[in-house]
Amino acid sequence: MARPRYQNGSLVVRGKPKRYVLRWREDVVKPDGTIDRIQHAETIGFVSQIKRQQALEILQARVSAASQQRRRPRVILTLSEFVRAEWKPNAALALKKSSMRHYSFNLDNHILPMFGETPLRDVGVAQIEACLSRLKLKGHATSTLRSVRATFATVLRSAVERKYVEKNFAHGVRIRETDSKKEPRFYSPEQARRLLGALTEPCGAVVSIAVLTGMRIGEILALRWKRVDLLGATLEVAETYNSSTGEFGSPKTKKSRRVIPISSVLVGVLEKQRARSTSADPEELVFRTPKGTPLNDKNLYNRELAPTCDRIGLPRISWHSFRHTHATLLHANGASLKTAQDLLGHEDPETTLKVYTHSVSDSQRKAVERVAGVLFSDVLNSETTATSNGRLN
Repeated sequence: MARPRYQNGSLVVRGKPKRYVLRWREDVVKPDGTIDRIQHAETIGFVSQIKRQQALEILQARVSAASQQRRRPRVILTLSEFVRAEWKPNAALALKKSSMRHYSFNLDNHILPMFGETPLRDVGVAQIEACLSRLKLKGHATSTLRSVRATFATVLRSAVERKYVEKNFAHGVRIRETDSKKEPRFYSPEQARRLLGALTEPCGAVVSIAVLTGMRIGEILALRWKRVDLLGATLEVAETYNSSTGEFGSPKTKKSRRVIPISSVLVGVLEKQRARSTSADPEELVFRTPKGTPLNDKNLYNRELAPTCDRIGLPRISWHSFRHTHATLLHANGASLKTAQDLLGHEDPETTLKVYTHSVSDSQRKAVERVAGVLFSDVLNSETTATSNGRLN
């Protein structure tokens, strides 16, 4: 039997067990602007599982698509060229600076050294899995592998939107969880009371907000007096601060921008903090150095929080652990999953479920008042023993 003419594609059988292999040619535009014709080969399945007529129909579809493409030849770009010329300049419009730094680090250190010269259209499941497998062999944690896969997905999504590739193959790559996950650490009500009674200011007020609202440390450090409503007993989360870069930015997600009801106890804490403030400007930060700059969370932790934990015999926990403490107290006091999600500003309820389980529905106001009651039932009228420490920055 005569083969089909090659410009119409060809169907051949190769290997053991026998497989159908399609071959066809397609016009592409090289980086220098010239047009070239390249050969494609695709294995579509076993002869025992696919009828020849079905294989020919698949071939015809590929050839037809290539024929249509000749009127508008496809561009050949390497992954490095695409990242440098198109992704980076445009991604900065949609991504936060912190996200750009994160993705750029993965690209520069893990992805481009391996596959930078690979044509963008050839970056598929095999290349992504090869990159991740090499990182795993080097001892990188599963969290790093997931981060690199997310970077692949972000870059390839942009390539799909620009019609350089037809599919984002990063979505088909699975990573099995092999690392032993650490259980999230948090304080019991008794431990939280002991800590708050031993901290000096402003660290004590910062921790009070963290425990009683579940706000992220960056959200607390970016809090301004204009977003504190002591009469209405609410805080508005509309900004965040990154101590590592010294930059203010928007909250982590759309859901993170929220208004939080605060308990009467926290109103009292903020009233005392307001009395310590030397400025009445509503634009001023609630927590600031004598120079008016934001506090540094690492300095606050290393100079005050960690030493205090050591002194009173409590295990050290991170700033983020106070969010876990708040979520756990919400659950213990009957707040619903939806209430916890709204208060914590989680975009995905699955995130809340990691530290929170279903319980009886209740209002946000009652939930935060109950949390405050658990922590401060025996010290509602006591004066804080904290002293001011203006050297923290």
